[in-house]
Amino acid sequence: MSPSIGKDTRDGAQRQAEAWLARLDSPECDARERAAFEAWLAQSPEHIDAYLQAERVHALAAALAGDELLRAAARRERRRAASSWRRPRRWLASAAVLLVAIGAAALWRPHSPPAQVQQFATAAGELRQVALADGTRLWLDAGSAVETRYGEERVVELRRGRIQVDVAADPGRPFRVRAGAGTIRDIGTVFQVSRRGEAVDVGLLEGEVEVSVGTGAERRSSRLRPGEQVAIDPSGRLQPKRPLDLAVAQAWPRGDLVFKQRRLDELLAEMNRYSPVQLRLADPALGALTVSGVFHAGDQDALVAALEQGWSLRAERVGEREIVLHPPRR
Repeated sequence: MSPSIGKDTRDGAQRQAEAWLARLDSPECDARERAAFEAWLAQSPEHIDAYLQAERVHALAAALAGDELLRAAARRERRRAASSWRRPRRWLASAAVLLVAIGAAALWRPHSPPAQVQQFATAAGELRQVALADGTRLWLDAGSAVETRYGEERVVELRRGRIQVDVAADPGRPFRVRAGAGTIRDIGTVFQVSRRGEAVDVGLLEGEVEVSVGTGAERRSSRLRPGEQVAIDPSGRLQPKRPLDLAVAQAWPRGDLVFKQRRLDELLAEMNRYSPVQLRLADPALGALTVSGVFHAGDQDALVAALEQGWSLRAERVGEREIVLHPPRR
């Protein structure tokens, strides 16, 4: 039976989250209830916050359960309660003492170890896949740089470029990506984030993410479903959602680039990021040509051959690292 949904207040959401946590741990929890849980999460950001908080408390309680001093205190209080069950006030007082002891023990524990910080970067033409300590996988596009900080939270900061993130489940530690003015909060998903200067774009392939900017009363957020993307402009404003081209998004981590009616100058700029051999146009007017096709990142020869055959452009090699494209002969 699914937890009942009452008035949507902060306390109510916390109680519902605790009920869901208990139910999901039950071996009797079925697919219908898990679907109801996903629907409840999607109702509001407060539900996500409440559930993450419930899991953090659960994890802390599990850690305290292994403390021998606390276990001994609990046994002592249970014996006292059993011998004085006719005096409920004394039992309640004993329980209160035990709760204070547990809280004090949590405060007396050593501070959490400092977050582990790692940095990863790719050069021009380099694609890289990184496995993080928790099992999360990152794909870094060419010319990208990230910093990861793993402590009580898992944070990935995108400094530049483009990444794909396949997040490993770890309910006790939220996962966030920060890029420019935006924060992307994940709940078991596969998504991509690109950053050029302060402009950020987020696209979702699987699962669900929340993209937010600002704090407090100025906070604005957008929840994405698979096949959607949202941009944050250079001034930090969240733009309306729009469809994500899944074919294009899924291609680049495999090393392929998909172009659909792209301007030739834009296409060349993209392909040049992946190769030391640079393509340029002899006549800037050629940049207005539109091109469609799938090319392996960095395979300049294949692109030149396609342009020569399909658009009758003429290629001139200038040294070892430059190819100039000329208009067709007249």
